[in-house]
Amino acid sequence: MTPAAAAALRCPVCAGPLLPVGRSLRCPKGHSFDLAREGYANLLPIQKKHAADPGDGKEMVRARRAFLAAGYYRPLMEALVEICAALPHSHVVDAGCGEGSYDRFLFDALDSPDLVGFDLSKEAVRLAARLVPEGAFCVGGSFCAPVRDGWADLLLNIFSPFAGAEFRRMLRPGGHLVYAVPTARHLYGLKEILYATPYENEVRQTAYEGFSLVEERTAEGTLTLTGESVQQLFAMTPYYWNTPADGAARLAQCPARTTEFGFRSLVPRRL
Repeated sequence: MTPAAAAALRCPVCAGPLLPVGRSLRCPKGHSFDLAREGYANLLPIQKKHAADPGDGKEMVRARRAFLAAGYYRPLMEALVEICAALPHSHVVDAGCGEGSYDRFLFDALDSPDLVGFDLSKEAVRLAARLVPEGAFCVGGSFCAPVRDGWADLLLNIFSPFAGAEFRRMLRPGGHLVYAVPTARHLYGLKEILYATPYENEVRQTAYEGFSLVEERTAEGTLTLTGESVQQLFAMTPYYWNTPADGAARLAQCPARTTEFGFRSLVPRRL
């Protein structure tokens, strides 16, 4: 965690600024948070911790890391870079950063911006901090974000919950949000095996309070997966928890699968 990136963080107790002091982060009121060996901090307020180990578990996080490291979603990452490169991006926040694969790709492509990422999953943050040591990563949630007011030029939210009030607070006036949501047929080929009646994702136009939509862009493609990659994709998605046992059994017997994938990227500007 570099001092420049750490300067983006705020205390989850009093909302004061946090600065690195040895192997900890400390605010002017004396609240202190230890840095883990990998360089991340746990800044999730205890009252916001609604489970003993919130966020995605180790199995899901490690499946996502393996799948993304294999390059299957590279077209999506390249589309995100194209969008972000055209916007001011000296200070970037990734809300719901996961295990850091998107952040590593973006950091390298965007000429090393100051980068902060947070996620509810301790395991995801641990892997992200190891993959992108130049950034500041912490355990935290989008609805109680550990980032100072108005710090971010650019805020990413990729397949994660939308927390409008906190996103506005973290962005400077005129800053941009890149909000990526699944397209209608994202992973439809997977659903055809998992569910007796597969369904398309809902696509809707939404007005975001305090934001003005600048553009909308779609990136799509087709994946042909074999062997372990089929199960990795399944394990990294919410379908893993919401699929009937017979659907999971059908997928386990499937040696290969072709599926569409894609996201709609909405780019609102903070008013």
